[in-house]
Amino acid sequence: MPEHYTHDTFLSPFTWRYGSDKMRHIWSEAHKRGLWRRIWVALAEAQQSAGLVTKEQVEDLRAHQTEIDMERAHQIEAEIKHDLMAEVRAYAEQCKIGGGIIHLGATSMDIEDNAEALRIQESLNLLHEQLKVLLITLADLIEREADHVCMAFTHLQPAEPTTVGYRLAGYAQDLLHYYLQWIAVAGKGFKGAVGTAASYAELLIDTSITPADLEARILGNLNLPAFTIATQTYPRRQDWDVLNLLAGLAMSIYRMAFDMRLLQSPPFGEWAEPFGKSQVGSSAMPFKRNPINAENLDSLARYLAALPRVAWDNAAHNLLERTLDDSANRRIMLPEAFLTADELLTRAQKILEGLRIDDPGIQRNLNIYGVFAATERLLMEGVKRGGDRQELHEVIREQSLKAWEAVRLGQNNPLADSLCSDERITRLMPPERARELLNAQAYIGDAPERALQLAQQVREAVEKTEAHYAEA
Repeated sequence: MPEHYTHDTFLSPFTWRYGSDKMRHIWSEAHKRGLWRRIWVALAEAQQSAGLVTKEQVEDLRAHQTEIDMERAHQIEAEIKHDLMAEVRAYAEQCKIGGGIIHLGATSMDIEDNAEALRIQESLNLLHEQLKVLLITLADLIEREADHVCMAFTHLQPAEPTTVGYRLAGYAQDLLHYYLQWIAVAGKGFKGAVGTAASYAELLIDTSITPADLEARILGNLNLPAFTIATQTYPRRQDWDVLNLLAGLAMSIYRMAFDMRLLQSPPFGEWAEPFGKSQVGSSAMPFKRNPINAENLDSLARYLAALPRVAWDNAAHNLLERTLDDSANRRIMLPEAFLTADELLTRAQKILEGLRIDDPGIQRNLNIYGVFAATERLLMEGVKRGGDRQELHEVIREQSLKAWEAVRLGQNNPLADSLCSDERITRLMPPERARELLNAQAYIGDAPERALQLAQQVREAVEKTEAHYAEA
């Protein structure tokens, strides 16, 4: 089994292209085996307190705990076809005094599932911190852009004005939901081959310690809670819960990225993701500024969205006390889910930090389309001044259709002029009042105030979470 890999063989894009070094370390083989050894030491320490093993044996295990020998472990695995037992033997070869008590009373999943839970928790902690930074960046942008009026679009058609900050607040609200719904992970604990803790009960006969006491001591050392009920594994539903959380996070980032792709298209021309001075947009068309970062976010988010189905099948098909048909896909699914989420948050942060808001483009669209939206103000004012709502609706409809045709032909929007000179309007109000009402800039309701309220909610949630972690 080769120990070194080059670009001459297949490598996952997650090995080097997507995800951070921190997340790759968490899901590395070396880190996993380091956690296995940490758990074996914690198990031996608890067994020492019960008088089952000696202090010297435990100290020997502790002394060699970090000496991972992957090559030797793989040599053994090639022969015995069991990765955890291969690590047990490689570890035991290093520990001349304590090697004989490694894994005493345990089944493989007492070690592997608790290590997996620790890795999932480490990964969630890393992502939660990244999400916090992203939310604070969004809060800053929301506060800066709360009053920046722009056109809103429904059905991808110009609708009414909104503000840039209010649009950003929609993304922040979704991401804040997941920040507040973060999952606390539990391990299997130490319950043996089918979850009954029979092996530990047998070991602890004639001692004053119960299997529950032993488990509590080990888990306290590992700072890991455990499920009350487990079979050979922790409930696989937990993987599904975690993957759904990550997929939900990806969904929110996907929507934000898709909007960015639309808004930086020249026909919109309002936003732009960072584009390096030497960056190449297209091999064939040198002039292009393709939105590759936003497209990358949507591509990876789409992949992550598919993974909860695998976790669902694993949980639903975990027959009786355990089957092994989840093992192979979990080696792929869990690290790739976390590395994908890691890349999504990292890349989204880079986009937001360098996001360009183009006021000329925003103003151009307001000038072209804003007056259509502001006709609602004119309609309501006209009715309040004694006009017939249905008649005024028809006036605006007629004039709007003519104006749309002019806009289609590339001419300036004539709607304000035509309405302000229409006798059916001017008999109800002076032309200057009608023109004032047709200024869309003022037609944004309380959007700025609610955007700022959401930004404050983000800051308060982050502060509360930070205080909770500090207390913990």
